[in-house]
Amino acid sequence: MYTQHNRYLGLLLAPLMLVAIQGCSSDDDGPVLLVDDNGYTSVNLSVMRSELDSLPLGELSDVEREGILYMREEEKLARDVYLYLDQVWNRRVFKNISDSEQTHADTMLLLIERYRLTDPVGNNPPGVFTNSILQNLHDDLIAQGDPSLIDAFKVGALIEEVDLVDIERYIANVSGNDDIVLVYENLMKGSRNHLRAFVRNLDSQGVTYIPEYLDPDDYDAIINSPMEH
Repeated sequence: MYTQHNRYLGLLLAPLMLVAIQGCSSDDDGPVLLVDDNGYTSVNLSVMRSELDSLPLGELSDVEREGILYMREEEKLARDVYLYLDQVWNRRVFKNISDSEQTHADTMLLLIERYRLTDPVGNNPPGVFTNSILQNLHDDLIAQGDPSLIDAFKVGALIEEVDLVDIERYIANVSGNDDIVLVYENLMKGSRNHLRAFVRNLDSQGVTYIPEYLDPDDYDAIINSPMEH
């Protein structure tokens, strides 16, 4: 888990360079992202696959390869923690976002298959990870979410912060591979929506969330902007 990040407020507000990243496919098959009124953001995998197929297949750098494999497991981590918290607290937000995170993990799998990489998830069950950093993070997060519902909501917000910081770090090192940018941009949009959802749930409990990883100005820009459709 990384505690430093490059500022990405420009990524949030600047026009996106790829039409597909804007949420529409070049065909008339529907949007790349499926967003409901609560901000639960899933990836339309058939449209994403079509968009990826329309882009050239480049050469991967070591950092690009590392990022694809790491983010595949990190999206699984989000799904697994939310599944656990749903079992403990039986709140719809955890179930719905865990379903969305499954599509995020599946999107990373599209890149793994596209570049013929070895999937680090394989047949691993929930709570089991190949990467030891993510294994330890998962175990810490479920322990943090156990004491109270407020703690569980804070864990959700924290996961989305970490997700944004890590994707931003990896996207800064993508060179010429628009397919990877396409995936990362859409996953960041989903993470921003999910962060808004967890902060909204904390607000309903009378709790003001204080970001731990995002720059406060970047965090405020996300929270004070509407759900991204």
